[in-house]
Amino acid sequence: MGVIARQSIKGALANYLGIFIGFLTTFFVVTDLLTEEEIGLTRVMVDAAMLFSGLAQLGTNASIIRFYPFFKDEKSRDHGFFGWTILLPFVGFVAFAIAFFLFKEQLIQAFAPKAPMIVDYVYYLLPLTFFALYLTVFETNSNVLLRIAIPKAVREVGIRLLTLACYILYGRGVVSLDLFVMLFCGSYAVAMLLDFFYLLTLGKISFRIDTKLLDARKRKEILLYTLFMTLTILAGNIPLVNSLFLGAKVGLALTGVYTIASYIANIVEVPYRSLGAISRPMISQAVKDGDWNEVNRLGRQVSLHQLLVSTLIFFFIWINLDTMFAFIPNGDKYIGGVGVVFFLGLSKIVNSSLSIGTDILNFSRFYPFSLIFILVLTVAALWLNSLLIPLWGVNGSACATLFAYGLYFIIMLLFLGLKQKVNVLSWQQLKVLIFIVVLFMGNALWSRFVAPAIPVEGKMGLLCDAGLRTLFFMVLAVWGVYRLRFSQPINSIIDKWIGKILRRRNG
Repeated sequence: MGVIARQSIKGALANYLGIFIGFLTTFFVVTDLLTEEEIGLTRVMVDAAMLFSGLAQLGTNASIIRFYPFFKDEKSRDHGFFGWTILLPFVGFVAFAIAFFLFKEQLIQAFAPKAPMIVDYVYYLLPLTFFALYLTVFETNSNVLLRIAIPKAVREVGIRLLTLACYILYGRGVVSLDLFVMLFCGSYAVAMLLDFFYLLTLGKISFRIDTKLLDARKRKEILLYTLFMTLTILAGNIPLVNSLFLGAKVGLALTGVYTIASYIANIVEVPYRSLGAISRPMISQAVKDGDWNEVNRLGRQVSLHQLLVSTLIFFFIWINLDTMFAFIPNGDKYIGGVGVVFFLGLSKIVNSSLSIGTDILNFSRFYPFSLIFILVLTVAALWLNSLLIPLWGVNGSACATLFAYGLYFIIMLLFLGLKQKVNVLSWQQLKVLIFIVVLFMGNALWSRFVAPAIPVEGKMGLLCDAGLRTLFFMVLAVWGVYRLRFSQPINSIIDKWIGKILRRRNG
């Protein structure tokens, strides 16, 4: 647990450093130097590459986590497991490249009416997809080796710093739009190479594939699982589908507004990126060992902590939202995305709190049933997008995401409970929700009685109100979490902080 705790903390620090850099970049550089259409262009390109790379993986990402315990052997460097993880995605990328050229015209026709700028840079999707593909593969290999900190730093900090440089160079007129797009794609190439060289430094990987390790039955199992997971990749990529849908239906300018709002909402699920990365290998091992008590314990623990953290993050984002939009450049152009923040934020809470159930299902012998749930999620998301975007615009897309995920998790968790006797929910989570509702009620009282009494007006008044409001509710939240004992590990951490403060005062 020592390695897990250290790597989780380091990974979380990398995540939040990346958030800070991304916050400055998104709200004070991108909104100032790029137009809404140019912001939409970068968003659609990245989301398209992430979606295409997810399909090109051929399920390798999930297979790495599920089957690594069968290959694990330090003496033989895991029997060349890394070699398999390089080879299969390459086959997938070649298949994707062929499909890309076959259906290129249809892709162009879909975006040409509302987002013609995408058409000019459609060929850049191929290299960007390749870089995103192997960036994920190398990162997942690091995860199963319980080394998540450096890859997290590369993804969350490195890419943001590189793309920040691209924004500044283009915004200041140093490079043309064509060169900007090229450098933007190159940022992901640099990140991919950094992860690759980091894996080499660990000294635990080998390209020499041990074909004798697996019998025909195990090879068939791996192949079927890998191909099956390719079909279910859309589960985690519905937000990517949304941005592509918006780009084609309403254009890049409104997609840019959606991008700024969704960045704020995405902060809600950041803790799960580290917690999920480190917990999935543990759950995979417990499933392999048939220890379903441990699976239940881990699932409830991860779900509870993620619900607590994500709802608190959402609360503090929401009470400061007006101040954020008031201070960012051209904030009046993006304030229409407040509804997106609300509905996407709720969907992020649902997704990050319950996704551990999806992981458990995918690692169990019932994983083929996840295809049914994925089909429900995909059809619901596409249908709701087509229905709600014409009615509510970008807010409609955010609502579609929330409703689709809600339906998906209700069906999936019911199945998991009936078939595997696994339940990631607990009464502690209900207490957390009640606590968050009380905080929102307290915020409403603050807005009614305290905020009008602040003597400073204008933007400085907003800033003073935001600072006082955040400080008050932060103290109240920490006190409430401690007194209500939602989590013993969190209480232990608070006790350690209190002990250190007392020792310093007495020292």
